[in-house]
Amino acid sequence: MKNSLKYIALAIIGSLVSCKDEAQKPKVIYDAANKARVVNKTDSTQIEVADLPIQMEGTDYLIHPVGDLRVFEKGTKARYGSSSVNDVSFTISNLGEYEITGYLQNLKFQKTDSDSIRSLTDKPALILTATYLKTVADRTKNQIMVYTLADSDTNKDGKIDSGDIKTLYLSNISGENFTKVSEDFQELVDWNLIDSKGRLYFRTIEDTNQNGQFDKNDVLHYSYIDLAAKKWEVKNYKPI
Repeated sequence: MKNSLKYIALAIIGSLVSCKDEAQKPKVIYDAANKARVVNKTDSTQIEVADLPIQMEGTDYLIHPVGDLRVFEKGTKARYGSSSVNDVSFTISNLGEYEITGYLQNLKFQKTDSDSIRSLTDKPALILTATYLKTVADRTKNQIMVYTLADSDTNKDGKIDSGDIKTLYLSNISGENFTKVSEDFQELVDWNLIDSKGRLYFRTIEDTNQNGQFDKNDVLHYSYIDLAAKKWEVKNYKPI
């Protein structure tokens, strides 16, 4: 009985240590050039699939979410969405109010009066959210999308995933003018739209001590973008 309790205790301690190691895995690994690894090769074990198109209210474009379909061993049914056949789920995204979420490889855009489809990006990425700024469109007629995504293998594990730095991008509703607005090697903390000023405010954190982690010892940066401007220009401000 004592040995059983001992093994249980060791198993619990081992699990806690494992979780701690996983939590402390760095988001950034630096080298002499201070560059993230470029990921070009597609994982051959993944199957690319697109969800049915989405049309944001008041726009002339369809948005096709594209992501990887995971095939599970028989008997372990995936339940990412309502539609599943055998051991495969074909739903790769979720739609909220003017926001698409998921772990997406790309978004493709199609004008409603055209059969032509264009990709948001031709580079590897993991798109976490894509938000249509409906209130901005209603007020200014500027139809803008905001994205949070990982765009490079900052922890150098050979893939782009949620373990890499999260960044902030903008584009037009057509997917054109896809623009990174957060700085390289700075983790996006959050963003917020202030309608009355027509500004998108956001915070990022910089790993100033270059220990690969983002924590209380690092520096927060505060920025905003005037969405009514012809060119999106990031401006810094200091609230503290």
